[in-house]
Amino acid sequence: MKLSSSVYPLLAAAIALTACGEATDSTAIKDQQRPAESKSTESESIARLQLANPSAFPRLDEPVYLSFRELGLGEDYAEPLAVRGEGQLPVQRVDRDADGSADGILFLVDLQVDEKIDLKIFPGSGEQPAVDKRTQAEISRKTGGKWVDRKYLGGYFQNVSELDVPPEHTDHSQFIRYEGPGIESDLVGYRVYLDWRNGFDIFGKKVREPVLQDVGQDGFESYHHMADWGMDILKVGDALGVGGYGYWDGEKVVRVSDVQDWSAKIVDNGELYSSLNIEYKGWKPAENKQADLSTVLSMRAGSRLVEVNGQASEGLGALVAGLVKHPDTKLIVGDLDINGGAWTYIGTWGQQSLDGSDLGIGLLVQKKTVKKVTEDEHNQVVVFKQPATNDFNYYFTAAWAKEVESRHGPITSAGQFETYLAREAEKLTMPLRKRLTTVLSEAQTQQPLSADVALRWSQRLADSELERSTYQLAFGGVDPHRKRPAYFEYTTGLLMQAYDDLNRVSPEPHYADAVEKVMGSFVNEDGSINGYVQSKYNIDSINAGKMLLRMLERNGKDNYETAVATLREQLEHHPRTTAGAFWHKKIYPHQVWLDGVYMGIPFLAHYEKMRAEEGGEGDFDEVLAEFKVVREKLRDPQTGLYFHAWDEAKEQDWADKESGLSANFWSRGMGWMAMALVDVLDYIPEENTEQRQYLIDMINELAPVLEKYQDAESGTWYQVADKAGARGNYLEATGSSMFTYFFAKAINNGYLPDSYVPLAKKSYQGLLDQFIQVHADGSVSLTNNCEVAGLGFGRDGSYRYYMSEPVIDDDLKGVGPFIMAGAEMYKLLNKQG
Repeated sequence: MKLSSSVYPLLAAAIALTACGEATDSTAIKDQQRPAESKSTESESIARLQLANPSAFPRLDEPVYLSFRELGLGEDYAEPLAVRGEGQLPVQRVDRDADGSADGILFLVDLQVDEKIDLKIFPGSGEQPAVDKRTQAEISRKTGGKWVDRKYLGGYFQNVSELDVPPEHTDHSQFIRYEGPGIESDLVGYRVYLDWRNGFDIFGKKVREPVLQDVGQDGFESYHHMADWGMDILKVGDALGVGGYGYWDGEKVVRVSDVQDWSAKIVDNGELYSSLNIEYKGWKPAENKQADLSTVLSMRAGSRLVEVNGQASEGLGALVAGLVKHPDTKLIVGDLDINGGAWTYIGTWGQQSLDGSDLGIGLLVQKKTVKKVTEDEHNQVVVFKQPATNDFNYYFTAAWAKEVESRHGPITSAGQFETYLAREAEKLTMPLRKRLTTVLSEAQTQQPLSADVALRWSQRLADSELERSTYQLAFGGVDPHRKRPAYFEYTTGLLMQAYDDLNRVSPEPHYADAVEKVMGSFVNEDGSINGYVQSKYNIDSINAGKMLLRMLERNGKDNYETAVATLREQLEHHPRTTAGAFWHKKIYPHQVWLDGVYMGIPFLAHYEKMRAEEGGEGDFDEVLAEFKVVREKLRDPQTGLYFHAWDEAKEQDWADKESGLSANFWSRGMGWMAMALVDVLDYIPEENTEQRQYLIDMINELAPVLEKYQDAESGTWYQVADKAGARGNYLEATGSSMFTYFFAKAINNGYLPDSYVPLAKKSYQGLLDQFIQVHADGSVSLTNNCEVAGLGFGRDGSYRYYMSEPVIDDDLKGVGPFIMAGAEMYKLLNKQG
């Protein structure tokens, strides 16, 4: 297989570690290509996994999915894997992306409140523990008969792994057993009408064992009556049923009816996890709209939830998920005033089962995907926003008062059903805290720390991000991180600055090329900036301008000069507090966030330096004013830590009514400010001694505080800095990378004494130990990044809020600072000899 050219630097860096004697032995690089096959005994684990429960309730039958990629194995890894804690756990290979080949393993764990467990993953299964089949996916159609008009007469049912629906088929054709594919867990089953109705129906279960294989063998009528196993319990009618998808025409739901061709196939049919894929070719939900639609429905053992992942080939507009609307039922709507990454729910409860008993049905959706919650004649509806990637994700569920009781207890009332929905939403919002350490990663991160090692880790992550997303961030692309068109984003500017910093210490053409192509795509010939809207007065928009300033210094082009002048003009008119600090955004009135210090002030300092060099008067008092306000208003005198934000008007829900301060010390917020402190000093002239000394004093005031709150064991910092050990808190990569950059650069530039060198080394090694994950192809990822944490618009600044934001891999707010920290450590370790 021919590798793309951009992979070469990445692999070269990996191989160079070995060549220098600073990596693993020769088997480690070979293991990148075939890591597990070379392991000959089960005594050699390939990974250690620690899991912790972040909730105030037990997490039972909790699914854990580990991809082969994150385990350091090849993506086509074919050998068995075993998971062991106190005993060996049942494990299933699964195909989560439904591409036809397994991509990882899934197993279930139980964790009590505040419990942590330690597991090991081994190659080779040995004796697999006995396990009952707890999930099933099924497609069963007739064969041996014949079509008469649109009825299939005669023949017998045969289970198949996939089915292309014949053109004769319609509702009640007696061709597909129970009229479509089915999927079930040990708690509940569902079926999908594979015809113009596309409704989703429920099989209520009174037993734990699989039942789909027996349902409908004698025709359509029998499963509408109570049997020992249960029965069909939902009247779908003209609705979507339980969790069906469709299109919103502005007034009502349009079902997936006008379709040229349907097909379905079983993806997984295992003891712990089953899934099926349904393809709709040529769906026309409205005039002049047509697309193919692909969905994957999956269930796992011990759960009532079905996860739905959908992808349209074209942008259709507003897609929906819905619940059939029955009379005399209670509508239950979860909190919609929450952060975008959190999950919420809608549901109904009442006597809506076909046997007259109580039944709850529900949808779980991520807030940031929801355009609105509404209804039409037949459905309670969630209307989704349309992402640039044309995909959607949600869950549906059902709880029947007569169902087999789960390990979590019965659900026989509206209150119990709402508690169930709230807990399921929390589990999706706050997955188990995970700390995965692979042998492949450890072999390469546990090498003696040197300048070259630090440089190469920055290069490896930079090269990996070049492969993953960098060029897609150019104007006209689709930002894969945010699933929207690429804008003039602060995160893009941050990543480009990281490439530029890396290129300064070790020039490589591909880093300079990335900066030129991505940042250059935003600046037009007339100096206007694509994707920038000055009237929003968003301080985040200024950050990407720092790279435009660097590029202007190099190319001297008039259009770049116009572009940076436009950004400086924003700051001229940007709304401010009474003491002169910039509001974070126009839509966040009177608010100063720590984030904004980094977003706006280094740009301002650099711009004023350039103006002074050209004979003007550099206004550095304005630079200092921001830091003075932040120190005066946001610094906690007792701990020395900084609160995330301050509302001068004291009007925000998150603001203390006396001080206007938010409630918590968020590490990344302090990381933004810490990086700003060391960066602005690059631009304030040496002769401005009083201004420089104020910032240097802030640096020396902050450093021992950060040292105090550094985790002694790992050398990194927690998401909420002063709450180590609190339920759900975790070591977080973005803030830790920013603090490491702060210490290394402050030491390099003489702002901090050399006595801080051991701390800088420990924190950098901590980044490698805790957050770097090496993949089998030599690429690397940065794990445990808090995706986002702002304030307002449902983000209340509570401790629980900071725990509820998604934790992801390779967020640019971590990737950029990690690369920059490595560049500074390279300089520091070179000086240390």
